[in-house]
Amino acid sequence: MPPTSAAPPASLVIQTSFLGDMVLTTPLIAELARRGPVDVVATPATAPLLANNPDVRDVIVYDKRGADAGIRGFWRIAGALRERAHSAYLGQGSMRSAALALVARIPQRVGFDTSAGRALYTVRVPHRDGVHHAKRLWLLAGVPGEPAREALRPRLYPGAVEGQAVDELLARSASTSGPFVAFAPGSVWATKRWPFYAALAQQLSSLTQLVVIGSRDDTVLARAIADAAGSDRVIDATGQLSLLASAALIGRAAAIVTNDSAPLHLASAMGTPTVAIFGPTIPAFGFGPLAAQSAVVEHDGLACRPCDRHGPQRCPLGHWRCMRELSPERVANIVSGYLTTSLS
Repeated sequence: MPPTSAAPPASLVIQTSFLGDMVLTTPLIAELARRGPVDVVATPATAPLLANNPDVRDVIVYDKRGADAGIRGFWRIAGALRERAHSAYLGQGSMRSAALALVARIPQRVGFDTSAGRALYTVRVPHRDGVHHAKRLWLLAGVPGEPAREALRPRLYPGAVEGQAVDELLARSASTSGPFVAFAPGSVWATKRWPFYAALAQQLSSLTQLVVIGSRDDTVLARAIADAAGSDRVIDATGQLSLLASAALIGRAAAIVTNDSAPLHLASAMGTPTVAIFGPTIPAFGFGPLAAQSAVVEHDGLACRPCDRHGPQRCPLGHWRCMRELSPERVANIVSGYLTTSLS
């Protein structure tokens, strides 16, 4: 009887940071899946983004601020991970994530040489500034050479349930049979919220239907947009769709206008033409759009930019010119070009 071949080694990806970070980790996951099974540690918020992903064997939910808070939760998750994989890739570079992989007895622990948990890594990868974060994460896989552009495009996999949710949402308006533009006006960080979505809606409403996406916290912003453009031209989807269903909706849009926030990365994953508005932050941090058709709108003439890696709640200088001086006309011209392309 011929000997059986050894099973390919499994990989573990630990990514417990923000929504956008998980989306941008999917190219790394896809690369590792070429070698063998991949399991992912995610938060309750980000785990649903991995549904239907053919590159993921299993998702382990680590509710580090809830049910798994404290040392007891830490040990429970570490036990669930014990000897599950040969290598752990620390996309989230905290000491807690590194300790989790160590206690779980993962022999090889790979992370950036600038991470807080680097002392516990067995392989330290140089952190490269000035490149997209999707590429930085992909480089953890240790593949020689430069990645192809297609290898760095994140991917999400909405299913039939998400598609049905979008169908039902769009069916509420009789005018969504043609192209529509998605607006994502929200952000956890106040200074990253461009203040002219309502004015932009006024300019675009005669050209296309508008759909506002976001969390329930963004409903007030959606209402202002509908008041400006006319409620018959705007569908308010805030708080009504799951993350993956939001991605499905974005995937159907002719274009999306978004701040530097999670919907930007959902659009990259779905390949939707993107107008990304950057104020206190800059794309050089590594979080710009990756869709084939994309444009960044930003204020190039301010010495105070960037003022923060995430975006403060208030402008440190009190003028917020980085957003206030980005006109809706400038954005409308770009969106109109995308609409023309979608209709041709």
